Amino acid sequence: MRSWLTLLGIFIGIAAVVSLVALGDGLRAAITEQFSDAGTDKLIIQAQNVGFAPPGSTAVNKLTVDDYEAIKKIRGFKVVAYRLLRSSSLEFSDTKTFSFFISMPEGNEERKLVEDAMSLEPIDGRMLKTGDKYKLVLGYNFFKNDIFDKKPKIGNKILANGMEFEIIGFLDKMSNPQFNGIVLINEDAMVDALALDDSVDIITGQVINVNDIDDVAERVKKELRKRRDVDEGEEDFSVETPQQAVETFNSILDVVQAVIVGIAAISLLVGGIGIANTMFTSVLERRKEIGIMKAIGARNNSIMTLFLLESGTLGLVGGVLGVVLGIIFAKLVEIIGNNFLAEGLIVARFNPLVIIGALLFGFLIGTLSGIIPARQAAGLPPVDALRK
Repeated sequence: MRSWLTLLGIFIGIAAVVSLVALGDGLRAAITEQFSDAGTDKLIIQAQNVGFAPPGSTAVNKLTVDDYEAIKKIRGFKVVAYRLLRSSSLEFSDTKTFSFFISMPEGNEERKLVEDAMSLEPIDGRMLKTGDKYKLVLGYNFFKNDIFDKKPKIGNKILANGMEFEIIGFLDKMSNPQFNGIVLINEDAMVDALALDDSVDIITGQVINVNDIDDVAERVKKELRKRRDVDEGEEDFSVETPQQAVETFNSILDVVQAVIVGIAAISLLVGGIGIANTMFTSVLERRKEIGIMKAIGARNNSIMTLFLLESGTLGLVGGVLGVVLGIIFAKLVEIIGNNFLAEGLIVARFNPLVIIGALLFGFLIGTLSGIIPARQAAGLPPVDALRK
């Protein structure tokens, strides 16, 4: 019982490392894949937010339609489109909720750019077309979940900020859970329904040559600095490539994982101290056996090796239990995430090197923790040990 309790600190720490590293690697891969699906040839331009809201919507100095027109003229772009992202009310069947409204541009090329960048696909009905002024498309949550008293269907009328629209489609489930509750609406209809000004929230640009994307980004920054009268390094806007967004996310994830590993290391340290305590107690309980072994010719090295193997085995068993528990925990989180968030967003990816390293680390912790007790056992005088 004492040995099993000793293992708690070891396998809890290793389970935390294995599960959280696996989930972190899976999340990293999912985000990278999401940006890859959006395309590596696109720039995302937006004003800096000052609060928690859709990108650009809470900026003090917002982007404008004039900024969009200026960016369209910059050399290197194939097509440029802008989007409006605002929160507003949605009412159906005497039930009101609030959702994020995203505008769709009127031009066919611009509309295709936004659909590709957001990976928009209908699961029922159709997507918006140019001229669909009083029509809208609802996100997957409205199709799957009971948000209203009665589930909306294609052809139903729904009130957006008090204005009546017809539902023409529902979006398929997306990997980003925030997008599953959006409302797509054509740009001119959104301006009318929400009484918006000439500000824009996000500008997306597709470059002609992906190899020139950094140069095009610099031209955009230079143009916006001049238009918004800001110096380099003091920009109130951002121009990001998909690669930069992935690198930013990876940096944040690395910091989070480092903190988690640090916390798990404390658990492993506590486990090591527990093993050392167990081995000290074991030496005291086996003094007579140690004396008998020495009396019949056992060397100090043999005695020390026995105790080191025992402590190392404790650490290894703790490592095995930790790996098994870590895999089970990570898989449970993956299943829950896929059921309640989005399919494929949370995936546990187990690196064999991490698992092998965790097992070796458990054995190493156990062995190091048993060095002092093992030396104490090896140093017992046979006569004194037999008297005990």
